Amino acid sequence: MTETTHNTERADLLETLAKHRYFLRFTARDLTDEQAGQRTTASELCLGGLIKHVTSTERNWADFIEHGPSAMGDFDSMTEADFARRADEFRMLPGETLAGVLAEYEKVAHRTDDLVAGLPDLNVSHPLPKAPWFEADARWSARRTLLHIIAETAQHAGHADILRESLDGAKSMG
Repeated sequence: MTETTHNTERADLLETLAKHRYFLRFTARDLTDEQAGQRTTASELCLGGLIKHVTSTERNWADFIEHGPSAMGDFDSMTEADFARRADEFRMLPGETLAGVLAEYEKVAHRTDDLVAGLPDLNVSHPLPKAPWFEADARWSARRTLLHIIAETAQHAGHADILRESLDGAKSMG
């Protein structure tokens, strides 16, 4: 792969991720903290919590790119408290603000972008952490991991659009 192709690939990946991040953030436009924390469907999800979840997911996968499976923790030894903390990612907690949630997402996004831009090679790979939802003995390259972050962000931007439309009829598109 030539240097130009290499740089174009990174630019394309980061531009795609930026587009889906934009749509996720756009769903929260003009909302109050109370609205961002409101459940609007049968799901436990609220817009603020969904953005918190995407932030945490991106942070964890960027840590994986940089440090390998140990950065993701040991899923086999997770306690009830660990699962409760994870559940808190999906809701706005007392004292949290939409502005704070969005600022944290922006911070994580900049870190991911800087990490990807500075990687010497998108082919560097790590074994996936051991977890029942991962294929045994699989490895993901930085490229594959970034594609996963893009897919997660796009999927959750769609969820956010449904939550927002259920809240007040506003849509991200259409």
